[in-house]
Amino acid sequence: MCGDPFCLSKASAERTKRSLEMIFQINGAPARAYHHFSVPFLTAERRWKPEMLSSLRIPQSLPLNRFFCKCSELRRDEIDMAKNKEIFARRMAMAGLKPHHRIALGVSGGPDSVALCVLTAGWKNDALVGTEEATGYINGLLAIIVDHGLRAESKDEANCVRDRVSKMGIRCEIVPCNWPDGRPKLGHLQEAARDMRYQILQNICLQNYIGVLLIAHHSDDQAELFVLRLSRNSGVLGLAGMAFTSQLFSSYTYCSSVDSTNQGILLVRPLLEFSKEDMYKICQEWNQEWVEDPTNQSPLFARNRIRMSLKKILSGAFRSEIQAVISACQRTRSFVDKLCYNLISQAVTIMAHGYAVVDLEKLDPSNVKDICLTKFVALILQFISQRHRPVRGRTSQLLLDYIRTFPCKNSLTAAGCYLCAAPGSKGTKIIVCCSPNSEPPKMESSWRYFYEEQKHSVPSEIDQIIADGRSYSEKLVSDESDVLFLDANSSEYVLNEAKRLHILSDLSHRSILSLQQEETKHFRSKTEVMSEPQIRLEKESVLNEPLESGSFCHFMNRFLVTWKLCGTSTVENTCYQRDSECQSQYYRCRCCVVDHGTAARVRYMIDADWLYLSKLSKCQITEECQQQKIPPACKKDQVMDRTKFCSESMRLSAQLALKSLKSIPVSARRSLPVLVNSQGLLLSIPSIFFKHCPNLTASAIFKPRVPLGGGHSLFI
Repeated sequence: MCGDPFCLSKASAERTKRSLEMIFQINGAPARAYHHFSVPFLTAERRWKPEMLSSLRIPQSLPLNRFFCKCSELRRDEIDMAKNKEIFARRMAMAGLKPHHRIALGVSGGPDSVALCVLTAGWKNDALVGTEEATGYINGLLAIIVDHGLRAESKDEANCVRDRVSKMGIRCEIVPCNWPDGRPKLGHLQEAARDMRYQILQNICLQNYIGVLLIAHHSDDQAELFVLRLSRNSGVLGLAGMAFTSQLFSSYTYCSSVDSTNQGILLVRPLLEFSKEDMYKICQEWNQEWVEDPTNQSPLFARNRIRMSLKKILSGAFRSEIQAVISACQRTRSFVDKLCYNLISQAVTIMAHGYAVVDLEKLDPSNVKDICLTKFVALILQFISQRHRPVRGRTSQLLLDYIRTFPCKNSLTAAGCYLCAAPGSKGTKIIVCCSPNSEPPKMESSWRYFYEEQKHSVPSEIDQIIADGRSYSEKLVSDESDVLFLDANSSEYVLNEAKRLHILSDLSHRSILSLQQEETKHFRSKTEVMSEPQIRLEKESVLNEPLESGSFCHFMNRFLVTWKLCGTSTVENTCYQRDSECQSQYYRCRCCVVDHGTAARVRYMIDADWLYLSKLSKCQITEECQQQKIPPACKKDQVMDRTKFCSESMRLSAQLALKSLKSIPVSARRSLPVLVNSQGLLLSIPSIFFKHCPNLTASAIFKPRVPLGGGHSLFI
């Protein structure tokens, strides 16, 4: 029984069902018509009795008013829930996910994330994945609750949410936010909280060996983002909104060797087919409570203003039309993304020293549409610079004009990169290299590195999940003839074209324009900056933190750098050298600029470095040795003239480095990492195999934090 005193027990309901069927059949009504009968005589004073059947009157027309109790709509609710579970399972399959995969959920306690918990737990339970023997929690499922600590009651709410989610059989972890610079400013509160939340979610996933994170964004969120980006004059690719799946790459690189990979966390939004109303219904059908964040009602924030405006006009017709426009933008983006990846594989070569070569003859830019060529160039520049902000406006147009010029004769600095004609190509190829004078990536410089063995990693199954999701999505990518907005050059074009194609009605078109104009006024007056979740941390100088021997760093998010000294740290440790007469000589490592107490720092290569290599290769370093203040040896048999510092080993190393340097374009040399000691004196240039001491080993592998193309993403 459902708990209602007027609700029939199961046995009584079955007897009543059979009796009603006979009565309706006797009177010529359909056998199933009893679902619509009315029972006017049931009141608080009169409970159901079998003899009451004799007093039932057969209505003259069907359907009639229903009699409701907590379980009276059980059949309809079961149908709705079955449909929701079917949609959810289909979306999970589209992402390449299977119930046995280890999955994390971002949970706030609102109706969206509670509904996500309900559906995910049901999806795993239906597949009989089992539970943890010790705890009884569902296998491979973790709910992460981030306590931002921005409201006095947030801690109690987090504990309450944990208790509710735990009762669903989901293991929970509460993570408080640490705000080292104090509470974020009000104008950027939601953005800062979102950035912090995504960083924490990534870190907890890595610590728990989980590679998949589910987020509860739904179709109403997508509509809000559409209007928000309209007000910022985004193009068709931006109007495609949030990706169904994408990869997040943490600034914390967990690695034990230069061969380690940063696969990132696969972010999946399985609820994009559901509306906000669906979220409430799912919670209600499963008798789940939720919390409402009062800050979501504040008109100070752009998303809140848009949400409240949309509620006034979000009729069924308007909702379906705006989703149809978003879907058309997503089909355009999927087509453009696929074409760009094909162009990259055909015309772009990524060099081991951290720059790209674009073959203009293979690219044939004159026959590539503007929207595709713009995205193509942006992907390459974002990869080389590791600055993943959008390339817009005048910069975008400059790059488009530059790459359409054939043959290339000029150079251009844009979006953190330097572009010029490749030497010897006669302008048929372009070099794209990182500009060391540009602003460094707005990520935490990767100095928080690990001296011990690898502790955390993303499961290897992620590659297979991505491959399965990609194979599914490739079947859905439209042909060019079915892509509607390939010629779109503005948001205005998209709306007008949608109206012309009858995707938007006149009323919906006017409503969207009104929303756009209203939010644009707010944006211009308050100069708010809203964006997709990005990790935004303090800018740090690349020389602020030392790199200890044996540790790793991700220099400017581009090169994975490490170094160490071989042998012991005793004073008697020596380096093997040869003089010009090939007689063996030995001297202590303390005579080098490298010793076992050295903490290296990493910077970009400068002109003085290769000038120094040139002198070193010719043994012309007397002045440099004096500047380096090399301490004299203690024992008489080890006292050497300071010019002996330029040993055969170092001279050969410098010669080899210069030879390697000649194969690297001058424009690309300036973005190579260089190791120096605390006084700024050169220790090693790993990319060209130079080292000051034979006992020193160093390497710098070009391994950008975010891969070419920004990682896996699907817009379906």
